[in-house]
Amino acid sequence: MEEAVEVRIGKRLVELGQWVATGESCTGGLIAHRITNVAGASAYYRGGVVAYSNEAKVRLLGVREADIARWGAVSETVARQMAEGARARFEADWALGVTGIAGPTGGTSEKPVGLVYMAVAGKDGLFVTRHLFSGTRDEIKEQGASRALALLWERLR
Repeated sequence: MEEAVEVRIGKRLVELGQWVATGESCTGGLIAHRITNVAGASAYYRGGVVAYSNEAKVRLLGVREADIARWGAVSETVARQMAEGARARFEADWALGVTGIAGPTGGTSEKPVGLVYMAVAGKDGLFVTRHLFSGTRDEIKEQGASRALALLWERLR
């Protein structure tokens, strides 16, 4: 059986002597939960922020209010700033920023339920992706957390 991605991430971060942090919205701390479910995570996980409200995104992760007003909380710009903010706040080598619409309400024709933007910030720059997941609220959150961890793993390899 293949090791869970969060286990591989932990081993790689220890090998590199590096740290990771998280800035989550629609995943509600699920990414942090999966990382910290691995024994020994304190050796590479600095911490995370669940910034569910726009105010929390601004105050805790340094997302610019003007960008939320212009692009919306669910946008590439905000995901990028959430990752950069988590990386800076926790003085980490890597950080994930995730924002989206888990549903079942809150979607629009331009931004449907299941739309999730995620960013990985690292010393080598920033990588942002857009996803459209489907299913129940829990399934969308799970898919978002899994994909974000997979993106981090891709950058760490």
